[in-house]
Amino acid sequence: MTDKFDLDAHLRDAKTQADLRADQENITRISRRGGSADRGVGSAAACQREESPGAPLRELPRGVSTIGAAPVPRPLPTSLLPVAPFEMSLMPEKLRPWAGDLAERMQCPADYIGVSLIVSAAAVVGRRVGIRPMTNDDWTVICTQWALIIGRPGVLKSPAMEACMKAVGYLAAQAGKKFDDEKARYELNAQLQKIKSEALKEEAKRRLKKHPDADVSALLASADEPAPVLKRYITNDTTVESLGMILQQNPNGVLVFRDEMLSLLDHLDLEQNASQKGFYLTGWNGDQSYTFDRVGRGLNLSIEAVCLSMLGSTQPGRIAPYLASVIHGGKHDDGLIQRFGLMVWPDVPAVWNPVDRSPNTEARRIAYEIFERLDNLDWRAVQAQRDRGRSGNEEGIPYLRFEGAGYERFIGWRSDLERCLRSGDLHSALESHLAKYRKLIPGIALVCHLADGAAGPVADTAVSRAIAWGKYLETHARRVYGSVTAVAGDTARAILDKVWDGSLPPGFTARDIHQKNWSRLAHHDDVQAGLDLLVEYDWLVERTIKTSGRPKTTYTLSSHPAAARPAAKYTS
Repeated sequence: MTDKFDLDAHLRDAKTQADLRADQENITRISRRGGSADRGVGSAAACQREESPGAPLRELPRGVSTIGAAPVPRPLPTSLLPVAPFEMSLMPEKLRPWAGDLAERMQCPADYIGVSLIVSAAAVVGRRVGIRPMTNDDWTVICTQWALIIGRPGVLKSPAMEACMKAVGYLAAQAGKKFDDEKARYELNAQLQKIKSEALKEEAKRRLKKHPDADVSALLASADEPAPVLKRYITNDTTVESLGMILQQNPNGVLVFRDEMLSLLDHLDLEQNASQKGFYLTGWNGDQSYTFDRVGRGLNLSIEAVCLSMLGSTQPGRIAPYLASVIHGGKHDDGLIQRFGLMVWPDVPAVWNPVDRSPNTEARRIAYEIFERLDNLDWRAVQAQRDRGRSGNEEGIPYLRFEGAGYERFIGWRSDLERCLRSGDLHSALESHLAKYRKLIPGIALVCHLADGAAGPVADTAVSRAIAWGKYLETHARRVYGSVTAVAGDTARAILDKVWDGSLPPGFTARDIHQKNWSRLAHHDDVQAGLDLLVEYDWLVERTIKTSGRPKTTYTLSSHPAAARPAAKYTS
């Protein structure tokens, strides 16, 4: 077996460095004679060429310099940025035993468990109680959370989310049984009411026959009771209009669970679905009303407040192209992905420990009781307040505030955040993401406060825990937004290996790669991202050839010496 090839070491090799210096001197001489040595992304030198098979070259392919010498291949981006590990101290104290039990028995990253439990608890709290972070201001935060779990296939993302949602599923099952009982009673009463109504109509007819001016309105008054409504907690795959009807019947909000979240985001990004995206964007706040005025659904379908929590997962190969569009100002650059404050991409432990024991039933019982308590939360019992309207009556969402030390800690954190956002040191996409922490941190503090059964002002311990969440999540956000080139870099190295060992001859296509089902090269999006990076960094030359059907894009290794196959790697 041969040693793993180190691309950066190859570039630092003495012979390679000599070739690079000679090439640079050639570039300098030509530049002094009036040639152009510029070759940046988007430059005129990076133009693509279209040709028919056998036709002469009319313009340079992408990746070929105008000065007659191939550009110098640049070192490819390396690994993902490091992230902070998940600590169970981030969890509300009373949920920690269950979270720890799930993570240990499933042997999955604890991040998946923690994030899923927090968003599930936040969805149950919904609009029952909000948090006003300032001492006097009426700015109110609804604690709904959007969570996105990122990881390779097979790292137990889905099982972790589903295990954590079992508590919410239990609430949904109980609500379903209650609805069935109420529906049976309603249908029985409806039949009785129909018989009574028919009898009363006959009595009204008899009276009117004798006395045409008789008042029979009391006999004809409707006594129908409203139909029971199924209390909803989770929805998976629904149209926006149907989701609107669910929210109209469930003003506290619901949790939207999508195992593959990027499929939903891609759907919302279609031009014809702009209004649907607007609906979801509204749901992130949790306190804004919405009205559908469509004939198909009837006019004036009003929703008191669109309140949506979101939980789902995706793979590195799916998120990288999506984020590339966000970072470069494409169609995804609208703030939707930045709303996923609970976005994590943890390292998968290298060691797997076989754990085969019974679940911690006591920890599970306590967790289920916490979710039941949150579901039946009485805002007066937790000492929340409500505003008073012009008539003097209480109105609006009940709210809590921070206690003194918690408020001071929050203001200190907020001051640091605002300085960071205004420094100009952040990429606009990451800046937009971190700006959403203004809502994220108070919301997490409220969830921790209520989950631990506390009442009254939100204590400093909950605020401190929420800020720790923010520091942890920021490391993951930096990894996610920085992954656009890092993930493609790993794929690009794998493609170069196949080129160098002869598996990919000159003029190969993306299809030639992903159809082979090679490790790390089976997904079309991954392969294309790697190819684009290799062209951008001058390792490959891209050509577009006209055919009778779709244009064909081919790739060939650069003619620059630094891109040549390293002999040491392929000789025993």
